[in-house]
Amino acid sequence: MFEGFDPTSSFQIFPFGIILFDFLFLLVAIPVEAYILNRRLKFDKRTSSFYAISMNVFSNVIGWVIFFIVERTAIFDSYRIGIINYILYNRLPENFSSTIILVGFTTFFGTLIVKFGILKLMILSLSDPGEKKPEVEPEDSILLMRKSRRGKRIAWQSTSLLTTTLLATALSYTAITLVVLFRALSLANARL
Repeated sequence: MFEGFDPTSSFQIFPFGIILFDFLFLLVAIPVEAYILNRRLKFDKRTSSFYAISMNVFSNVIGWVIFFIVERTAIFDSYRIGIINYILYNRLPENFSSTIILVGFTTFFGTLIVKFGILKLMILSLSDPGEKKPEVEPEDSILLMRKSRRGKRIAWQSTSLLTTTLLATALSYTAITLVVLFRALSLANARL
């Protein structure tokens, strides 16, 4: 019944490598982004970890859905085999590095937009509707102006969500790029 069945053949067809590396990328990106959210937006560690996990998992799922939708279009035909071989099976065709760089930049900015939207949506949906900022009294505003005149530090500390998301995404992509380079170097050394 099972004559000629090779159990290792399913490992060659099913992309276990990309699933494991996708999980590894999430394990690298989530702590980096949680740290940036904690430091820049002054969230507590639990909240920043929750936001980082949510942003990364949702953007990861959205990215894969977009990949499999775009993969079927006619625009993608000339790149289909090369990108699928690289993403799923780690086989890079010759003269394909410029395409990989273009896809990397597109992915970065697409991920940035998605993460910013998810973070903004989560902050708006999870904030209390009755919570208001206290009105600044005239005396308080005078004191704030005097403090800000002494040092321009207050102006540098006010960060926006977009800047923080850009920084967090850039640092997590840098960490992921280092992991990919380490993997490429270890594969190159293994072939020698």
